[in-house]
Amino acid sequence: MFPDLTRDDVFRIETRSLWLRWPRAKDVDAIVRLAGERAVAEMTARIRHPIDRAETEAFVIEARRCNALGDGLAMAVSLRSDPAGLVGFVGIRSDAAVDGARLGYWLGRPHWGRGLATEASVAMAHAYFAYAGGTALTAEARVENPASRRVLEKVGFVRTGTATEYFPIRGWEMTSDRFRLDRAAWSARADRVACDRAA
Repeated sequence: MFPDLTRDDVFRIETRSLWLRWPRAKDVDAIVRLAGERAVAEMTARIRHPIDRAETEAFVIEARRCNALGDGLAMAVSLRSDPAGLVGFVGIRSDAAVDGARLGYWLGRPHWGRGLATEASVAMAHAYFAYAGGTALTAEARVENPASRRVLEKVGFVRTGTATEYFPIRGWEMTSDRFRLDRAAWSARADRVACDRAA
């Protein structure tokens, strides 16, 4: 899915406030601390609470493997002022069920409310459409998580419906709003942003 450009662990994406970089073994402690908070973990579909350190180590190894193969792009989110640190995670993986790819993200609670999830998600959407030649991205946000829905709307995603699914890691069903962003909508958004900057 992703080209050779992204398949080397020196690859990074720089934004106004952030560096998105490949995850490293040194990130495990920060992931356990930040994603292990109940308020963060339970808004995701894949992070167990309490978080398991061995699973987190395996997750970092698998993320690096997928990045190297181009099967997806999983990036640690760091502040530009602290590129070795970690404040969250953002990733895109292929999803045959939706004929495209799925965006997912989380931020540690100390970093909520600063627009960082939106900034990271915009950068990843750009990488997907520009580098991977993607046609559509999907995403989900729990109905109990209006902040995540606002992030997706700011990126340009459009709500397509609501679904309830059973998530084994949670042990219960979760209801989420589903969102979609296609290449045409992304291109129109990128053109608008370019025009605004030129004005």
